[in-house]
Amino acid sequence: MSTVAPTLRPGAVLADLLPAATATRARVRDAALVAGGAVITGIAAQIALPVPGSPVPVTGQTFAALLVGASLGARRGLLSLALYALAGIAGVPWFAGGAAGAGGATFGYVLGMLLAATAVGALARRGGDRGMLRTAATMLAGNAVIYAIGVPYLAFSMGMPLDRAVAVGMVPFLIGDALKIALAMGALPTAWKLAGRRG
Repeated sequence: MSTVAPTLRPGAVLADLLPAATATRARVRDAALVAGGAVITGIAAQIALPVPGSPVPVTGQTFAALLVGASLGARRGLLSLALYALAGIAGVPWFAGGAAGAGGATFGYVLGMLLAATAVGALARRGGDRGMLRTAATMLAGNAVIYAIGVPYLAFSMGMPLDRAVAVGMVPFLIGDALKIALAMGALPTAWKLAGRRG
């Protein structure tokens, strides 16, 4: 039995490089990718370091969520982060630091990651993961979406002014975000080069 290599249409993402000879195999592949993205995000969330004066830890989950979105595309990225969020709400202890359930002060960041993975996946389909500068812009957009949901949610849930939520829920993480963006700038274009596909 031979494996059929994928024929990539314009707007492909890295996950589209994985072969699927039939529609059934494509569905199985996509389900595995969605579940795998959720698991990777859950594992990365366990890398959690407290930030003095902030209820929000530094974690690997935002980086994972953005990479999942870029690698899987908007639809699969959305489904993957939705699975991650729903399983965490249902009690799987894989939110930051082993937390579970909805309604905590940092749950808005989880919702933001769901939307960010979708946005980043859509940008990746337009070549936003093919070069270093495009990847940086894509990751910046994804981070902006996360903060746009997470910071107001933090302010509301903790009853603090928005400027205070920005000070404790965004500003301390900007340097770490820059480092994560730098990693993505190397990882995603390199993955395309290794695959022999340039956008």
